This record gives sequence, structure tokens and C-alpha cells, in this order.
Amino acid sequence: GYHRGLFEKALEYHSGEQVSGLLLLCSSYICHVVESCSSTIHLIIRDLASLQKQGPNALLQEIKVLVVAHNIPTRLFPDWYVAMATSPVTCPRGSTQSESTAEVVAECLTLLLKLAACIQSLEDDSEDTNEDIHTFEPELLIPAEMINYLCNAEECISPEDFVRLYLSPLQPTLDS
Repeated sequence: GYHRGLFEKALEYHSGEQVSGLLLLCSSYICHVVESCSSTIHLIIRDLASLQKQGPNALLQEIKVLVVAHNIPTRLFPDWYVAMATSPVTCPRGSTQSESTAEVVAECLTLLLKLAACIQSLEDDSEDTNEDIHTFEPELLIPAEMINYLCNAEECISPEDFVRLYLSPLQPTLDS
């Protein structure tokens, strides 16, 4: 319901620009992939920032923005999908601790690309894709340890920090 209202608000401000992507629900985290124009994505991030300001009673906690990309030639997801993980996914013990944040983000994006390919193949094979994607196999999901690592990584910023950086003027140093 929260996301439906958010997307309706986005369509109201940016008519004609459809929102597509994936909301992946797991036992202890949510992975949210949004594809739309940059103004809609920034609207969504601002809404998440205001949600985060609600404190411990907020609908979502420990929100992080991993990647915002512009000028993507094609969308990964033809529509908006909601899926649930069938079981918690784990990765080999300590494997994320030895990797940099950039490497963990790259691994997450790789898994999301595989998930998008799986959805595309389901859509090509079936007339009603939404019936087939309510749950996904564990090998297509981001391991919980990776999500925990990224939630604690200093490089991954909160929506509030993202909005503050986005709206702040660029201040190059005089030495440059």
C-alpha cells in the first residue's frame, strides 16, 4: 500500500513516466529496485528520507541508497513486481568482511541482473507473470549477510544524506 501510494504520487507529479522495478521482501530486509526518470527517483528518495525521520516507529528502518544511475538505455523490469524470498539466504562465513563495499555492491547488482533475467524469461514463457514470481529461489537472492554489511557500510548513505548531498551546491576547492 505504501509503494502504491508513492507511485501514484510520482505519476501525479511526472505524468506519463511509469515506474518499474522490484520490491523483494525477505524475512529481515527489503530490496527496492526502482526504474523511472531521475525526478521520480529523487521524489521517492525524498519520501524515504521523510519516512526515516519518523524514528523507531517508521515503516522502514536503516534505509540505504546503494546506486542511483542516470541515462540507462533500457529497463531491466518491464513492470512493477513484488516478490518474497522463500528462505533466508546466507553466504560463506566472513566472505563479505574481506571485500570492499564497492565489490559487495557489484555482487548485489549482479544478483539483481540475474533476477531481472529470470523475470524476463518468466514473462516470455507465461501470459501472467505476476502469478509466477511471488517467490524466488534462494540462489537468485541477495544474501542477508551482504545486506547487513551494506547497512553498516559508511559508503552507503541514508536517503536523508543523499537528499542533502544532492541539493547542496558543488563547492570546488580554490586549489583545484
